[in-house]
Amino acid sequence: MRIFLFIYFLLTSLVSEEIKVISYNIRYNNPNDGKDIWENRRNTIVDFVNNESPDFLGLQEVNHSQLLFLNSKLSNYSFVGVGRDDGKTKGEYSPIYYNKYLFELIKSDTFWLSSTPSKISIGWDASMERICTYGLFKSKANDKVIWVFNTHFDHIGDKAREQSADLIISMINKLTKPEDHIIITGDFNLPDNSKPILNLQSNFNDTNKFLKKTDMTYGTFNNFKLNFISKNRIDYVFEKNFKLIDSRHVFVKTPEGRWASDHNPIIAKLKF
Repeated sequence: MRIFLFIYFLLTSLVSEEIKVISYNIRYNNPNDGKDIWENRRNTIVDFVNNESPDFLGLQEVNHSQLLFLNSKLSNYSFVGVGRDDGKTKGEYSPIYYNKYLFELIKSDTFWLSSTPSKISIGWDASMERICTYGLFKSKANDKVIWVFNTHFDHIGDKAREQSADLIISMINKLTKPEDHIIITGDFNLPDNSKPILNLQSNFNDTNKFLKKTDMTYGTFNNFKLNFISKNRIDYVFEKNFKLIDSRHVFVKTPEGRWASDHNPIIAKLKF
C-alpha cells in the first residue's frame, strides 16, 4: 500500500510539473461566413479544447456571444479578459482560459496596444483597438506561479505591430522578475522573419522557431480554404524559463470536413 501511494504521489508530482498551452484564433462570429458561420464550428472547437484539456488557453477574436457559449461548454475552466471596445463586454476579447481545478488566479488585467495602454485607445497606425490580457496564476499542486499574456496584433498597421511588440516586452519586464515563468500566446499577424517577431524571439523562446517551412503544418492561417496548406505562420506561443517538451500546429476540422476556424491552433507542452 505504501509503495502504491509513493508511486501515485510521484506520478502526480511529475504531471504537475508539465503545462499544456493552446493558442487559437477562433474567428469572430461573422454572419456572412456562409458554411463557416460560428454555429457550424463552435461544437468542434469546444470538443477540441475539452479533449486536449490544456492548462491554459489563449483565444483571439472572441465576441461576447461566443464567450458566453464557451463558458457554458468549458466547465473545467474560468477565464480572464474584457472586450476591447469598452473594457467590459463590447468588441473582441483576447481571453485566457485556465483550468480552475489546477490553478488559482492571483491577479489579471488588460492593457491596450497604444501609447496610452491604460486607456481604451487605438495605437499608432492600427485599424482598431488592440489589447493584451494577462493573468498571474498559481498551481494548486506545487504553488508555482505562471504569468500568461494573450494578444492579437493589428493586421494593417506596420508601426502598430512594431510598437506593440516593444510595449509587450516593456510591460512584461515591468510586471515580472527575471526568474519568473512566462507564457505569451497570440495572433501576431506577422511572419517569423519580421522585425517585431525577431524582437520577441530575442527576449522569449518561440516554441516553434525550428519548425521547418516545408512541414505541411507550418502555416497557421488557412483562410477557410479547403485542401489548403498554409505557408503563413502568424500565430505563436512564446515562453520564458520553461523547458520545452513539444510544440506543434494542428489541423482541426468539423465533421463536414471544413475548418473549425480560419486559423490553426498551436499546442505547446512545457515543463518547470
